[in-house]
Amino acid sequence: MVRAGLRREEFDGRWVPCERPVVITGGELTLEMLDLSYNSNARYYEAPLHVKASNGTFIIDDFGRQLVSPEELLNRWIVPLESRIDFLKLHTGKSFQLPFDELVIFSTNLSPDDLMDPAFLRRIPYKLETIGPNKEQYFEIFKAVAGARGLEMTREILDIVIEELQVKNSFELACYQPKFIVDQVVSACKYTGEPPHFTVELVIDALKNLYTSDAAGTGATSAKSLKPRSENVAAIG
Repeated sequence: MVRAGLRREEFDGRWVPCERPVVITGGELTLEMLDLSYNSNARYYEAPLHVKASNGTFIIDDFGRQLVSPEELLNRWIVPLESRIDFLKLHTGKSFQLPFDELVIFSTNLSPDDLMDPAFLRRIPYKLETIGPNKEQYFEIFKAVAGARGLEMTREILDIVIEELQVKNSFELACYQPKFIVDQVVSACKYTGEPPHFTVELVIDALKNLYTSDAAGTGATSAKSLKPRSENVAAIG
């Protein structure tokens, strides 16, 4: 019995499945990366980062830590964010416009009030504040990160981490800590020629590398007075 249906050889080859692009940049971002780059030898232009993210997502991580000031970067974005149109210039001096249709996300752990004035804050309509995980969330993150590296995360290991971070010291729990600790443990095991595994000594040594001895909170016996550190994320829809 022959089944009716589409055949591969009858597909229109001009159409292919694809996903929306996601472009991420961080402290390396410069103003030049947001303009056309012309190669005089090959005689072609390379699109700037935000154009490569068209119809997708453009993430500016560590905002405020670039070589250029936040004001300069935001001045570059004021027209695209307001009118959803951007203007680019050819090496001949001719300018043209193109749609600015993408989700732009500014991610930072600095205070937004220190990075931009109220006029720019108004142009960022959605602002999300992320706080540190609770103990159970921290454990789930730890299990996922450890499992990806071939390690088994247990409640006993979690208790050691909590003891060192919040009982002997006053450091709050943060989402980046599990990966740092796991990477340290894996590196230590690799150095000694052993399979990756958790031990009390390896975990404590990893935590000693997490903070310096003079970091705020070192040696404290209570974390009750600490306010959870947050990472402020502003997204433009």
